[in-house]
Amino acid sequence: MRIARDGTWFYKGSPIGRKELVCLFASVLKREPDGSYLLETPVERGRITVEDAPFVAVEMVWRHCDCGTGLAPQQCLTFRTNCDEVVTAGRKHPIRIQLDRRTREPRPYVTIRPGLEAKINRAVFYEMVALAVTERMDGREIMGVWSEGVFFPIDEVTALDMAAE
Repeated sequence: MRIARDGTWFYKGSPIGRKELVCLFASVLKREPDGSYLLETPVERGRITVEDAPFVAVEMVWRHCDCGTGLAPQQCLTFRTNCDEVVTAGRKHPIRIQLDRRTREPRPYVTIRPGLEAKINRAVFYEMVALAVTERMDGREIMGVWSEGVFFPIDEVTALDMAAE
């Protein structure tokens, strides 16, 4: 089995067309400490190739939420995957932006379960960037988003300014 970069699941070279079947397989997906992926049921284990991330974040909902801090409501970003798993970005479900070293093109991800991430699709990433603010960190201006009281950096403001030129 294989999961392509675009989130399509394949079995013996053919795409799995039934979403319910993909979601069933996804529910038993695990990641090993060495980075490999397994489908694991109580009676079987099998390796699966994942080209990028096993899930795709296809929707994001912005809302004010009470994070249990007793402070004013905070921004929460909730993501839905192609397998209808829903997580709110925060300490347990961090957002990670991997930047291409040469082009600085972002590849954004959100953790769904331990060791398993969803690549945030382009449209959702643009929605997320529209909510970005600039924070000063370690003497640098960093653009990022807040969710559940956690700041997730996207990129340095100066790098973004240079890329726009």
